[in-house]
Amino acid sequence: MKSRIAFYLSNSLGLVAFFWPFIGAISNLDFSLIQSSSLAIVVAIFAISIVAFDLSAGLMDSKAVAIVGVMTALIAALRLLGAGAIGVEPMWFLLILTARVFGARLGYAMGALSMAVSAFLTGGVGPWLSFQMFAAGWVALGVGIIPRDLRGKLEISILAIYGAFSSFLFGLLMDLQLWPWLAGNLTQLSFSPDLGTSENVFRYLTFHFATALSWDIPRAITTSVLILLAGPAIVHSLRRAEGKIRVTSHEKVRVEPSR
Repeated sequence: MKSRIAFYLSNSLGLVAFFWPFIGAISNLDFSLIQSSSLAIVVAIFAISIVAFDLSAGLMDSKAVAIVGVMTALIAALRLLGAGAIGVEPMWFLLILTARVFGARLGYAMGALSMAVSAFLTGGVGPWLSFQMFAAGWVALGVGIIPRDLRGKLEISILAIYGAFSSFLFGLLMDLQLWPWLAGNLTQLSFSPDLGTSENVFRYLTFHFATALSWDIPRAITTSVLILLAGPAIVHSLRRAEGKIRVTSHEKVRVEPSR
């Protein structure tokens, strides 16, 4: 229950942080650079809380926490391999495969934490970090829409398609957090609280498609190809590990021994 509360609060905060320009009546809400930097700490606390509460509730054990730590570190390390390359970001394929095996909610926590770890390793801490953490968490969370009973080539193919879709989604989200600041105040693409939601959405989408596709397309290709090539072996290995430590993507009820 506590894990769910932390999960829902974190996501609610992320929705407000990203979509404040479109929230009509409170569109005068603004996230300053300092506030956005501080928000990363809050996101990390929520992500750690999700894991901690599952552990205390008996839904995970120490071995499961160790696996979460290892996968988070691996995802963060893969992000470093793509640093500086336009759209070539190999971290996404492993995040998607991990979320597929261990569940969307745990994947959300790992996505957020892996972004934080890689940022600290590279000195990439800034007002963009909290948004990267939310967006990575949502990429993992979206894996939950894929039916759990799929297996084999069909499963990998759908994961590859989702990998391409989520690559464009990540670009869409990251441009959304940049747009109010990067487009300035006086251009035809700038955010304006005096305009209606539809006009601001139009300005944002114009800004996004004019600037982002050179990053989104390589990211989508890289993610999909890596899932197709490495997905079967990685999913199989992760499922074996998941079975040994008795962690499932579904919430478990702890069964007390009969007396």
